[in-house]
Amino acid sequence: MTYQHRLATRADLEQIVAIYNSTVPSRIVTADTEPVSVASREAWFAEHTADFRPLWVVEVDGRIAGWLSYSSFYGRPAYNRTCELSIYIDDAYRGRGLGTYLLEAAIAHAPAIGVDTLLGFIFGHNAPSLALFERFGFATWGHLPGVAVLDGIERDLIIVGRRLAA
Repeated sequence: MTYQHRLATRADLEQIVAIYNSTVPSRIVTADTEPVSVASREAWFAEHTADFRPLWVVEVDGRIAGWLSYSSFYGRPAYNRTCELSIYIDDAYRGRGLGTYLLEAAIAHAPAIGVDTLLGFIFGHNAPSLALFERFGFATWGHLPGVAVLDGIERDLIIVGRRLAA
């Protein structure tokens, strides 16, 4: 399947949140333990701009199949060339190359927004995401053992990173 992404609009936020919330019960993708509301994501959505920290969606048959966000790392200007990437895929579209498409597009686009370092914050038990980022040359830059507790189980957070060629 061939994919194309576009900048997310406010009208997409409900579907973006629905995809995010669909991952909460798995305890594999997000540290949120309860679904979030659209209202609670308004400020997060507003932080994403085309020229600084894009938020992309991929539509298939009029439905958001997945999304990717660039987020600022640590929130201080000296880190503006570093971004955290987040990828969320609707369950119906997992395993169909959409994550690969989005990560490849994000790496290619990063220099256009002044980014030369990309990070991923991934649970240690999220083998599919760790494998995806590894395929694209991300290496483990940090291992935070037991920093998250999900349903009484301590979970590790793996920080993966990649410097892009100048």
